[in-house]
Amino acid sequence: MNATWRHRASCRGLDADIFYPVSDDDASEAQAICDTCPVRQPCLEHALASREREGIWGGLTERERRRILRQRRKSA
Repeated sequence: MNATWRHRASCRGLDADIFYPVSDDDASEAQAICDTCPVRQPCLEHALASREREGIWGGLTERERRRILRQRRKSA
């Protein structure tokens, strides 16, 4: 997979623990970083395609990503 988008990510060089909160309620710091990220969409698509089960990807929690996958399956 071509992951050149990762080089432009706002999270690059930050402590990865920020993006693996204990609960969804603790995700706001990571989501704030993602909100201004220029590669948020490719990051999210990577997480959806590879079924990332943990962490904040593209500004979404694992629960939010599961919801998107369900919606996409329904409309396919």
